Amino acid sequence: ATRPHLAGAPFRAMGVSVVCHPLNPHVPTTHMNVRFFYAEPVDGEPIWWFGGGFDLTPYYGHTEDAVHWHQTARDACAPFGNELYPKFKNICDTYFFLPHRNEPRGIGGIFFDDFSAGGFELAFAFMQSVGDHFMLAYQPIVAKRKAAPYTERERNFQLYRRGRYVEFNLVHDRGTHFGLQSKGRTESILMSLPPLVRWDYDWHPEPGSAEATLYDVFLKPKDWLAINQSS
Repeated sequence: ATRPHLAGAPFRAMGVSVVCHPLNPHVPTTHMNVRFFYAEPVDGEPIWWFGGGFDLTPYYGHTEDAVHWHQTARDACAPFGNELYPKFKNICDTYFFLPHRNEPRGIGGIFFDDFSAGGFELAFAFMQSVGDHFMLAYQPIVAKRKAAPYTERERNFQLYRRGRYVEFNLVHDRGTHFGLQSKGRTESILMSLPPLVRWDYDWHPEPGSAEATLYDVFLKPKDWLAINQSS
């Protein structure tokens, strides 16, 4: 809809997506994607762009994890311009939002699309930087939280919050819609969905609980880097 001149044009799209839904509720769910799109309109020059990013969906929030996540996202962008991290963070916060729930999916990260600034080589290098920094962002969090003990209540809360992940991916996610509309491989397109999930009718966290803290503190878009600088 935003590029009517590409209607009916031959195109190629390719990408890599990584989604992790850990068993332990103290390890956040994560998503990373890098992609490339190329089209040849009948009248005009070929058009191409890169897209992608990574975002984090915790169930039990830890400030140090959120700060590390966003520091690494900033580091991925820094060699290509100091303006990119705040720009792509804001896009991420806006994109990964569930209007019907009036809440974000998680604590965000970076998200970009239609990126061709600086020419192909520079844009490709930026996409590679995003992919490289994803593991630098996620692996330390997994290492720190994977052995944490958890209760049945915490596991049930994780499954409940996974429901938000499912709702976003099926209702709002452009990648899911594009894949299905372009007749991509359905099993691959839906691989982002968690293996187990639950819904509870009109559930609300107990005030003062760790679950309430997720809603009150972590599911509120903020400048996580400023939090680190002031502490």
